[in-house]
Amino acid sequence: MARVAFLFPGQGAQSVGMARDLCATLPQARQLFDKASALLGYDLLDVCVNGPVERLNSTVVSQPALFTASLAALEALKQSHPQVLDECVAAAGLSLGEFTALTFAGVLTFEEGLRLVQRRGEAMQAAADRTPGGMVSVLMLEQTKVEELCAAARQKEILQIANYLCPGNYAVSGHRSACDRLEPLVTEAGGRAVRLAVAGAFHTPLMKPASEAMAEVFASVPLAPPRLPVWSNVTAEPHRSPEEIRVLLQRQITEPVRWEETMRHVLAVGCERFYEIGPGRVLAGLLKRIQRKVDCHQVSA
Repeated sequence: MARVAFLFPGQGAQSVGMARDLCATLPQARQLFDKASALLGYDLLDVCVNGPVERLNSTVVSQPALFTASLAALEALKQSHPQVLDECVAAAGLSLGEFTALTFAGVLTFEEGLRLVQRRGEAMQAAADRTPGGMVSVLMLEQTKVEELCAAARQKEILQIANYLCPGNYAVSGHRSACDRLEPLVTEAGGRAVRLAVAGAFHTPLMKPASEAMAEVFASVPLAPPRLPVWSNVTAEPHRSPEEIRVLLQRQITEPVRWEETMRHVLAVGCERFYEIGPGRVLAGLLKRIQRKVDCHQVSA
């Protein structure tokens, strides 16, 4: 029997129209969105299905939307292939997706996870409003070259690799003016720079106000031990205890996401079949760049 790992997407995977078909055909998915709407105080499914895109892309909405849509997609997998859940031996999520993975692993209830994600989105949006920042996807360059270009564009501001995604694919984050300086340098170096549709400089010290605001929130939420290994974005290793999870989730807000390293470790423990659960196909594409022949299935929202 193949060892299975579940992967959950992060912010940026959202798109207008997501979860429409899922909720139209699967009562369990619609029930999750109804619960989420009641907790959040607005019709989350309507925003997912109809937009407008500017609202769906806002940090305070996109994080609860992706969390709920991914868990709705998990409900679809439970119905179509229930045995796969028994075969799953590992889980990981990119940034926001780590909360989805922890909820799947029983660390959080759906309601607790949604409240955490809502508060996290609000705190990160507030930090972004406080200091103009941004993120740039840098493609087709080696890590050392990206680091060199960040140093050249920084000019006493913050600019650093925030997501180590796969070879030749890095998300750089920092002050907006530093991001502006970086883009032409990337082009001159033969790479490709794409400005990401996010509100601020996520996974950098510019998110320190959000990290501090979330410390008390994390401390107040009851966490259960994970029923299967969930990999941390910060350490690229499995979480070990509820106490450690609280610390690492707070650190995750200001520290880089070590996704490539995480995937290599999950592969190294023998996982052979992967399921990307939620909107988009970003994680499957990254995984193929790390291990070309890997078996990865999509469970779309």
